[in-house]
Parts: sequence; structure tokens; C-alpha cells
Amino acid sequence: MNAIALRRTVTEALAGVVPVLCILVPWYILSAGHFVPPALLPSPVDVFVRFVRLLGDPAFLHNVGVTLFRLFAGFGIAVVLGVAIGILAVGNRVVGAVVKPLVRVLAPLPKIALYPALVLTLGFDHSSKVALVVADALFPILLATYQGAASVDPKLVWSARAAGTSPTRCLFTVVLMAALPSILTGARIGLVISCIVVFLAEMIMSTDGLGQMLVKAGRTFQTVDMFVPIIAISVLGLALNGLFNLLSARLLIGFSTRS
Repeated sequence: MNAIALRRTVTEALAGVVPVLCILVPWYILSAGHFVPPALLPSPVDVFVRFVRLLGDPAFLHNVGVTLFRLFAGFGIAVVLGVAIGILAVGNRVVGAVVKPLVRVLAPLPKIALYPALVLTLGFDHSSKVALVVADALFPILLATYQGAASVDPKLVWSARAAGTSPTRCLFTVVLMAALPSILTGARIGLVISCIVVFLAEMIMSTDGLGQMLVKAGRTFQTVDMFVPIIAISVLGLALNGLFNLLSARLLIGFSTRS
């Protein structure tokens, strides 16, 4: 069993490395062979060296911190709202009747179209970026919560109610816990969307953050510095995804043990 598990781990690791190599190898060949001018496509080695050097730059770390703050603030609010509204829409017919048509209308809407209005209303600082992240990440979490809660076995609810659990407590203990796998799937999708949206918002209109770094470097034709924020947000996304998977596994194990 240990050999099989080790082989599976190695296979999964290789499967994760191969797509990255499929990007880096052609990139290196194009830049090293001067098929594309360095002013347009710098070497990945130069970009990586610049990225490592900037890790000690306080200005770069400040921009990383600003992006992470906006990402976590927006994603956190989206999780709280999405889970609460999704659970309540299942447990209360009035809430469900209000939420369903709103979701049908608003979910397909490209939220980036709302960004100019958010900037005019909330200003150029953190609030407008956080609000855009919330607007984009909310719906996958809400829909996943609703679908997970709606598919919970009614016998679990009946047993809890027969044991004297109040309807509200039943919703946020029995139903919420039973819908946890679906909620975590929606939250993972919301986290990926949050990474994309916060970077895009900073590119469109911001004075700081990784997105603003990319735009500033592009305007001054500093192509190496232009690729660094892209690498940074990719590394952050990979790290956040790994941490989220670890947290999800812990939560699911804890739930199965409690059950």
C-alpha cells in the first residue's frame, strides 16, 4: 500500500509539473532563440530572477499585501453572505421566493460592468475593489450552498426536529454541516474568481496592488517587471488553492468523525 500511495503521489506531482513545463519551455525557446524581441517577451529566467529580487523590496511586498487584503476581505464577505443566503433560501419559502429570481437575473451579469458605478459610489481605494470581488464570488458560493442544502436527506432534519432542535438551529447545524462538501466546492470556485477579479480591478483603476504594478510596467515598456505581477498572482493562487484544499480536507474529516 505504501508503494502504491508513493507512486500515486509521484504521478500526481508530475501531472502538475507537466502543464507548467508546457508553458515555460516554449517561452524559453522563443526568448532564447530571439524569435520574439526581448522587449516584447523577456526570458523566463530574467523574470524569475527579478521576482526573487523583488521579494526583498518593501514596495513590492506592500503591493502584495494590498492585493491579498482586498482578496481576503471580498472572499470572506462573499462566503458569509453566500452561505447565509443559500441556507435561508432553503429553510424559508419567502426568502427563497425573493432570492431565486434575483439570482437568475444577476448571476449571468458580468460584474465588471458594475465597476465604474462602484468606483463612483465607494471611491478609488479598497472599498470598490472589495465590493467587486464580493459581487463576483458570491454567486457560485450561494448556488453551491443552495444546491447542497436542498439535497440534504429530509430524515436528518426530521430526526433533529424530533430531538427538540429549533428550526433555525437545525438549519445552521444539521443542514449546513450536511451541505458542507457542496459549500466547499462553491467556495473553491469563488476563491479562484476572487484572485482573477481583484487583479483585474487593480489593472483597471488603482494606485497600488499587483494589477497596478503590471499596468505601470507596461506603460513604461518594462516587460520584465510587467511579467512579475503575473507570476506573483499565479504563485499566490497556487498557494491559496493548496491551503484551501488542506483546510477543506480537515473540515470534511472533522465532520465525518463527528457524524
